[in-house]
Amino acid sequence: MGALRKGRYICMTGPLLLVYCTVFVISKGAPGEPQPEAPSVQGTLPHFIQEPEDAYIVKSNPIKLRCRALPALQIFFKCNGEWVHQNEHFSQEYKDLSTGLKVREVLINVSRQQVEDFHGPEDYWCLCVAWSHLGTSKSRKATVRIAYLRKNFEQDPQGKEVPINGMIVLHCRPPEGVPVAEVEWLKNEELLNPFADDNIDTRADHNLIINEARLSDSGNYTCLASNVVAKRRSATAAVIVFVNGGWSLWTEWSACNVPCGRGVQKRSRTCTNPAPLNGGAFCEGMSVQKITCNALCPVNGGWDEWSEWAVCSSQCKRQRGRDCNSPAPRHSGRMCEGNSEATENCTDGLCIQNQKPLHDVNPQSVDSSNDVALYSGLGAGIIAVVILVVAVMLYRKNHSEYGVDVIDPSALAGGFQSFNFKTTGQGNPLLLNSSIQPDLTVGRTYSTPLCFQDGTDKELFDPLPDIKIKVQSSFMVSLGLTERAAFNSRAPAETFPRDLSRDYCSTADKHKRGLLTLNGPISTDKKELRTAGQYGHPGGRLVVPNTGVSLLVPHGAVAEHTSMEMYMVINQGEASVQTDEDCEILLGPEVTYGPPDLDLFCPVAITIAHCAEVDDENWNIQLKRQTQDSKWEDVMSFEEESTSCYCQMDSKSCHLLLDQPGSYALVGEPLTQAAVKRLKVAVFGSMETGSFIYSLRVYCVDDTPHAFQGVVVAEKTRGGQLLEEPKMLPFQANTFSLQVSIQDVPQFLWSIKPFTTCQEFSFPQVWRSNQQPLHCAFSLERYSPATAQLSCKISVRQVKGQEQILQVYTAVAETEKESVPFLMQKDCTVTSETGPTAFKIPLSIRQKICATFDTAKAKGKDWQLLAQKLNLNRNLGYFAKQQSPSAVILSLWEARHQDTADLDSLASALEEIGKIHSKSSPKDHKELGSDFNHTEQSSLCRTDKRTNHDEEDSLPEYVG
Repeated sequence: MGALRKGRYICMTGPLLLVYCTVFVISKGAPGEPQPEAPSVQGTLPHFIQEPEDAYIVKSNPIKLRCRALPALQIFFKCNGEWVHQNEHFSQEYKDLSTGLKVREVLINVSRQQVEDFHGPEDYWCLCVAWSHLGTSKSRKATVRIAYLRKNFEQDPQGKEVPINGMIVLHCRPPEGVPVAEVEWLKNEELLNPFADDNIDTRADHNLIINEARLSDSGNYTCLASNVVAKRRSATAAVIVFVNGGWSLWTEWSACNVPCGRGVQKRSRTCTNPAPLNGGAFCEGMSVQKITCNALCPVNGGWDEWSEWAVCSSQCKRQRGRDCNSPAPRHSGRMCEGNSEATENCTDGLCIQNQKPLHDVNPQSVDSSNDVALYSGLGAGIIAVVILVVAVMLYRKNHSEYGVDVIDPSALAGGFQSFNFKTTGQGNPLLLNSSIQPDLTVGRTYSTPLCFQDGTDKELFDPLPDIKIKVQSSFMVSLGLTERAAFNSRAPAETFPRDLSRDYCSTADKHKRGLLTLNGPISTDKKELRTAGQYGHPGGRLVVPNTGVSLLVPHGAVAEHTSMEMYMVINQGEASVQTDEDCEILLGPEVTYGPPDLDLFCPVAITIAHCAEVDDENWNIQLKRQTQDSKWEDVMSFEEESTSCYCQMDSKSCHLLLDQPGSYALVGEPLTQAAVKRLKVAVFGSMETGSFIYSLRVYCVDDTPHAFQGVVVAEKTRGGQLLEEPKMLPFQANTFSLQVSIQDVPQFLWSIKPFTTCQEFSFPQVWRSNQQPLHCAFSLERYSPATAQLSCKISVRQVKGQEQILQVYTAVAETEKESVPFLMQKDCTVTSETGPTAFKIPLSIRQKICATFDTAKAKGKDWQLLAQKLNLNRNLGYFAKQQSPSAVILSLWEARHQDTADLDSLASALEEIGKIHSKSSPKDHKELGSDFNHTEQSSLCRTDKRTNHDEEDSLPEYVG
């Protein structure tokens, strides 16, 4: 009892003694209980089999700390220097089967509140203390911390565009957390295993390193940070591995494209070695090269002179021969036609067919044969004279019906001819009396006009002193030989097709020396057309009215808070472009824009109308620019790939994207005789004051608005009126001339001077007119003042080419002299527009399109796809060099569609792109252009001025 009372006393003094007392009591046990094996316990300190480990409290869940030791009489936890209360311990004891020793295990719970309530210089910690007979042992300190992981990454990975085989480094700094977060990488939402690919390394500070980029490495990369609390995802970084384009090898030179004469050889290469991928740069340089070639023309064989006659043979014959060597046939030329040998009787008749001498033949038979030959010759002569006399009498009788003598050159062409009329097109403000309907319906068959030509030049009309024609005899006219003779006199002796440079370039040199006189209309005093406007950051459009020439200044081309005057000038005088070499011709007006010190942030778009039927097989079209020393230099060819400027050839206009101000001209060189230049033919008429003479003036001009406007201005000064809708005539580079003739004139009402019904322009005059009009005139005199109407046909045709018929039906009474407006566009006085009203696409829509397509996409759905859908499939390298390729593409679209009042083509392209995007990635893309509705916009001559707000409301937003 004394020992027991002592134990209780000791227990009251302190926890340590309490433990000792308890151990003592327990070790003694009650009498009769089995005692532990004394030798196994004695002489051993407690040994920890399991020590408490560091732990993290997740949310509000408590953690458990566990200790296990042997041999141990007792184990207690001590946290932050204080003993844990015995009631908070959970202990158990069991025997280790391998050693036979008793193992004691103790467990405590630590709550979040306990950790939060502790405030000390270090983290919350706990350790175990174990007792044995020899003493105590302490375990390691185990820290207890509250786990967390913040939401925001300290550094998100950034998207990159990397060339193939380049290094990719994506940086990632995970959010702050306890414990420190572990980092993994996702590629396209799939876990990336760096151990399966030696090319990938993720060990350096959580960064992702791809040593050599491959096309398969393109994708969306995400940094994934996680600990015991949560997982966090970084922003996705789009990695695009692009491939810059490379040229393939040149193909072999093609065969010369003409069988004879001067032609073209081409070779090409493609940007496929490799092809540009994922927004890679397009190949720089030309994809097509051309050189001139001269195909050897076939030479037909020609006979040499006959050789001397051989010695007379025993057969009473002699022979002679000739060879086909003058020249010998070359280059697939034809052999000589005819016999190479000739045979004749060599005895002057002394040896006849049966080889009998002449004295053996009956003389009477010889005399009779001579008489037959004589009488036959006399009969043939008499018949020929009779035929000639009859022909002359019939000819004179035929012309006597008109009551005039054809020998008299002042006689009027008489006789009645039936005719028909074609109703003039309605609605043209230039046409005179377009509502008058013809009342004569009798028709006649149209035949090819005859052209009267002579060896002498004769001035025909007072208003046109430069017109010269050739007249042939009326006898040739009656036999229908005029046209053929005219052709034969002009046709060279060479085999068709002929070399263009020899056929008409030499003629052009004569024209240059003054042997051929261009017959242009009345020259105006102005040497240039000029228009100007003030432009700022919103941009605008500058138009030269009725010329097909305009300038588009894109939004943002001029710096903000800046305004500058810009101008455009069209040269009205003689063309300054030197086009004598290589038979080049001017296809449109010379245009200058400035000022010279103009400095813009993006290229401007210039539109110039042209007159060529565009075909790269038949034309070589060049853009030329005037240098400071007034010389012209080549800027680019239509087929070339260039990064300095862009040329888009449409059917009737050329659209240029230019950075450098100056003077520009479009020049074409025909490569084959199939090259076509468009002509516009028109007929004007006016009554001469105080006389019965009505003048018809026929114009042949290049088919451009600028060239025809010169005709309109000239006719307005004359008081002329347009009598028929102008028509287009294709004029080929086949070296044949242009003929203008008047037909079906009512000869009982009107008279025209003889031999003036057909006039002709030589090929160089028409081909090298260089935007200067050509014209000819027909003067008709009415017999009576009561004649108030004129009807006839004007035929304009190219020899061995196409033809246009202008039907004239007009009132010519002197009381009807009211002038008709000549402007090609009514009331069109707007030359300069600024701000939103100058553009078809509202600014907000334009900005969203650029923001969508200027960003490179992994699957190539960027500005290149936009260019493809807008039919811009060439010279993409030019757009790639621009700061905003989409903006430049849209500027070109604006220039090409300035005459149309809707956005259908652009909306269709965007809608198609939107469908492609929706199929490829429905989560990331919405359908493009599905709500891109039609916007009603006025033309350049509109009078309503809408605000920017109105324009933006007219179209729903573009969703990229």
